[in-house]
Amino acid sequence: MIVTSHNEKIQMFTQYDHSKLSGDFVPYWQDQLFIGQAFSDEVKLAIREHDRAWIPLDEEPIWNYEKKVPHSFMDYPMKPKIEAYKKGIDEVEQQSNYAAYLNSQHFLSFFDQDSTDPDISRFISREIDRQNRLEQTFSSSLTNEINEFHFNLLQFCDDLSLYICLNEPGTSKENEIFMFKDGFRQRFAGLSGSIRANWVTINEITLTPFPFKEPFHVQVPYREITHEQVEEKGLVEAYQHAETHNRIVLIKGE
Repeated sequence: MIVTSHNEKIQMFTQYDHSKLSGDFVPYWQDQLFIGQAFSDEVKLAIREHDRAWIPLDEEPIWNYEKKVPHSFMDYPMKPKIEAYKKGIDEVEQQSNYAAYLNSQHFLSFFDQDSTDPDISRFISREIDRQNRLEQTFSSSLTNEINEFHFNLLQFCDDLSLYICLNEPGTSKENEIFMFKDGFRQRFAGLSGSIRANWVTINEITLTPFPFKEPFHVQVPYREITHEQVEEKGLVEAYQHAETHNRIVLIKGE
């Protein structure tokens, strides 16, 4: 769950809706910037489905008593989260070996390879084994350069979707979520420097440099609840009966 608070209300975006939003960016990526076109369908699948692991977890959100808001993806209890990651990658693997490989790379990037936490260590070991097994199924046309681009594209689309969900629409640069203030972390051949996003109105975002073919609209649903509703009904019931809203954004060049 992606959880934010504005105007004394709690906004909740499911991870899978955020994941589908990530996938909505891919068809607009400039053709000349896309490396490894032969794998494009599998890359689209990987990006769209990368957070399907969260579907069962987000159906019944849990309360973070310390922060007094629902647990988000950032502070959700580790053991059930890691178990869900594994199941989610398993489900993607049923559709595409390469999409599962990209998802496995993505989730492994969250963790310190030298972690002493037994659950994390087990997850890392299992995913390294998965990647080694899946690599045997790829054609020789999949080079390290191509894979690196696909991995960076997945993480950029993930970050851009998070930018839309985590920030209050129309927020100024100085008030943005800290991780995005200096631009996105990924670098792409053919683009100069990092891509920077700015909210120019409550429903328009500019990207500089602009990696897409043309301006386009995207939307992502979310639900909004209050602390009073949680106290009265409990978190799960309050969430399940909350009205669904849509955040609609135009993405364009500067």
